[in-house]
Amino acid sequence: MEDKTITKIPFGQLGIIVHESCKELGQKVDDYIVERRKEEFANSCSEYHLEEIKDTYVIDSEIVRFANGEAKGSLKETIRGKDIYILADIGNYSVTYNMFGHENRMSPDDHFQDIKRLISAIAGKARRIHIIMPLLYESRQDKRNSRESLDCAMALQELENLGVENIFTFDAHETRVQNAIPQTGFESLYSTYQIIKAMNKVDAEICFDKDEMMVISPDTGAMDRAIYYASVLGLDVGLFYKRRDYKKIIDGRNPIIQHEYMGAEVEGKDILIVDDMIASGGSVFDIAKELKKKNARNIYVAVSFTFFTNGIEKMNKYYEEGYIKKLFSTNLTYVPQKFKDAEWFEEVDMSKLISLLIDTVNYDDSVSPILDSTNKIKSIVGK
Repeated sequence: MEDKTITKIPFGQLGIIVHESCKELGQKVDDYIVERRKEEFANSCSEYHLEEIKDTYVIDSEIVRFANGEAKGSLKETIRGKDIYILADIGNYSVTYNMFGHENRMSPDDHFQDIKRLISAIAGKARRIHIIMPLLYESRQDKRNSRESLDCAMALQELENLGVENIFTFDAHETRVQNAIPQTGFESLYSTYQIIKAMNKVDAEICFDKDEMMVISPDTGAMDRAIYYASVLGLDVGLFYKRRDYKKIIDGRNPIIQHEYMGAEVEGKDILIVDDMIASGGSVFDIAKELKKKNARNIYVAVSFTFFTNGIEKMNKYYEEGYIKKLFSTNLTYVPQKFKDAEWFEEVDMSKLISLLIDTVNYDDSVSPILDSTNKIKSIVGK
């Protein structure tokens, strides 16, 4: 999947605009594309291919911030007729700006506004505009309960109205939000293959065998994801049901009273808990403790995005006490260095897949092989 050869003529000259929030990931993506194209087109007689061999495809861009907090997007080179890909991480809270002498951390709202500024700076001169937003903006506010806003749908419609042709994200909280933009391309990719590959490489004790391991969904919303993992790995699947107190609302949500387990016996088995993200980590901690009470062996957690909004002190404690052995998470959103340095954390690099996605779309090839990694996963399990 990640080694596919590109042979078609490009739709337009490739240009990648990397927002400040995504510099590290963007550099890796650019390096992969440069390396791939130099290898594939070095002996090509096609003038189109030879023109596409460059040392970098990143467009020099900047967000200029004024002292009162206002800003503007600026492009330092021409993008006329190019196939543009804007890469931004709306979850990167390490990016700051100065406002009236105070240093402020950028919120998802600030990052999304910058994306729109960059699109505005393009001013219709690009041939196509694609957004690669690994962490989908406002993805947790995808549906309406009572009198609430529909933030994710509104944001997607804004991008559509600005002329964006395709929106790419990873492990969207609810993929049906694409119904808000039926005439615009929307794809949600998954990190399943890369995570399983990392698990197979990092921990020799992991055995993807039905008698040795189970997949657990932390709630009903993540059940489809857990079923996919279980199906391709040939494992049993279990579910934790969240009993909530619907009489109360704390921090905008009904508090969880208890996690109820439904599934086969977990005693003596390794457990793989899969979800799209870890926010505070509360649910994972409660589930890990319940599974250990049922005499589960080793507990692994696999997610696309890791936040730990309340810090990692509790995670450190749960690791030291043997509740959780390893957390596998991607570099699709900002990961603080202290997370990376922790013994329990294993970062899964997704830059090669993103580079292949950009190459594939730029050459107007089908992205279906990238979306479906079942055969690749089965080859790992078979080995």
